Amino acid sequence: MLSFEMNDRKKIGLGLTGFGIFFSFLGIVFFFDKGLIAMGNILFVSGVMLTIGLQSSLQFFMKRSNYKGTISFGAGFFLVVIGWPILGMMLETYGFIILFSGFWPTLAVFVQKIPIIGWVFQQPFIRSFIDRYRGKRVPV
Repeated sequence: MLSFEMNDRKKIGLGLTGFGIFFSFLGIVFFFDKGLIAMGNILFVSGVMLTIGLQSSLQFFMKRSNYKGTISFGAGFFLVVIGWPILGMMLETYGFIILFSGFWPTLAVFVQKIPIIGWVFQQPFIRSFIDRYRGKRVPV
């Protein structure tokens, strides 16, 4: 049974995920600072694990259909840590897109309901692009 309640562990997980994205963004702004990017990666992954749980995280990352994304993200993280932040971020971005591609339709529906931004995403050209992927299932 899935629980959708927001307990303290999930709140901390969402906070860590947000800080992870923020630190990664700062690392990119400060000319691919490997320390900030590595800290952002650690916070992001630990936040995701706290938000959805350790067992669900392991099942998600070790699913056969997610191997390519998991390996790309992990290799990109390794490249950031050893001092190649630009190549590492490119590989991580590719892995992130592959891993979370099943969430894009859910995110698109959410963004369309935001007052100002939703208007842009409801335009015919963008909406037809979004409708192509709407039938896919969320991977978790």
